[in-house]
Amino acid sequence: MKKILSVLLLGIAIFTFAFNRPALAGDAVKGAKIFSANCVSCHAGGKNLVQANKTLKKDALEKYGMYSEEAIITQVTKGKNAMPSFKGRLKPVQIEDVTAYVLEKADKGWK
Repeated sequence: MKKILSVLLLGIAIFTFAFNRPALAGDAVKGAKIFSANCVSCHAGGKNLVQANKTLKKDALEKYGMYSEEAIITQVTKGKNAMPSFKGRLKPVQIEDVTAYVLEKADKGWK
């Protein structure tokens, strides 16, 4: 009986996880277009024209505590220092898309 129950529970777990995709926070392809239209003037190639040391490269994002969806979403939404707030200019889903794009490009070294 225990073996049947174990097999049944294992089957349910496999079915549940195999057929349910995890929700993706943003769409990097859409984010690339939004980035090009709104961010590239200061952040071309992952650089930062205003504060040269605070790039969008992975090592800099990690160094300054910005290598997470939450941190980037907050920065883009609220702005900080020389970076303006994009709240009202971009919808929350667009900010999530830009975040996905930035993290994907950072992981690839902006190549």
